[in-house]
Amino acid sequence: MADLLTEVTEGVGVMTMNRPERRNALSDEMVAAIGDALAAWDADPHVGAIVLTGAGTAFCAGGDVVDFASRGGLNNGRSEVDPERVAWLRACQQSSVGALAACGTPTIAAVPGAAAGAGLGLALACDLRIGTQDSLFTTAFAGVGLSGDYGVTWHLTRLIGPARARQMLFFGDRVTGEQALAWGLVNWLVEPEELRDQALAIAARLATGPRFAVSQMKRNLAVAAATDLTASLEHEATTQVESAATADHREAVTAFVERRPPAFGGG
Repeated sequence: MADLLTEVTEGVGVMTMNRPERRNALSDEMVAAIGDALAAWDADPHVGAIVLTGAGTAFCAGGDVVDFASRGGLNNGRSEVDPERVAWLRACQQSSVGALAACGTPTIAAVPGAAAGAGLGLALACDLRIGTQDSLFTTAFAGVGLSGDYGVTWHLTRLIGPARARQMLFFGDRVTGEQALAWGLVNWLVEPEELRDQALAIAARLATGPRFAVSQMKRNLAVAAATDLTASLEHEATTQVESAATADHREAVTAFVERRPPAFGGG
C-alpha cells in the first residue's frame, strides 16, 4: 500500500496519510507524495478544496522516531551538524508545509487522533482544521530533545499567541480537542464517527463557492501576515479588482439582484 492515498470526490481532493501501524509517521515517500498531489490538484479545475487526514486512529505522529533511532538520531548519530540532513529537512518541509502554504486551493485538516511534532505542523499549515474529542495536539519535540520543525513555531505563534506557543513547545503537553477548540487550534469539533463526512461537507462548500475569490483571500492573508497595513491595502485593491473580473462575481451580482442563490462555476 502507498504511504499516501489520494482520491477526488465531487470536486474535493482527499489525501490520507497511510501508515496506521506507525500512527502515520512521515516517510520520504509520503512527504514527496503530499507535494505532488497538492501541485496536481492546485492546477486541476475540477478540484476546489483539499482534505488532509490520516488512516486509522491518528492524524500523523510526525517524524518516524523508530527510524531515527535505527540511525542514531535525526542527525545520523553525528555530534557535528550534518549539512546533508539540513538540506534533506529543508526539502521535506518545502514539499509539505511549504506546498500547503503555496497552494491556492483551500485546505482542511481532518484530525481523528494525535497530531504530533511534524504532524502537528501539517495540520497547522492547512487553512482550516476539524477535530473530535479524540483529537490530541502536541509539539512532542522536547520529549525527543529537538527544537521543532515543519513550521510549528511560526503557525502556533500566530494561531494561539506567543505565551501558549511557548507552553506547548517547552513542555510538549497534550492539548485535547476541547482545549484546541477553545484556543483556536481547530475550527470545528464533531463526533468521531462524523469526522470524514463533516470534513467533506465543509470542503464541498468551498469547492462549490467562488474559487478564484477564495484563492485570492489566501493570498491576502499571507500578505497581511508578512507586511504592514499599507502594503496589505495595496495588495487587497489588486486582488479585489482581479476577483471582480471573474464570471463568478458577475453571476453573484446578477443573483443578488434576482434574489436567488448564485451558481458559481469556478471562473
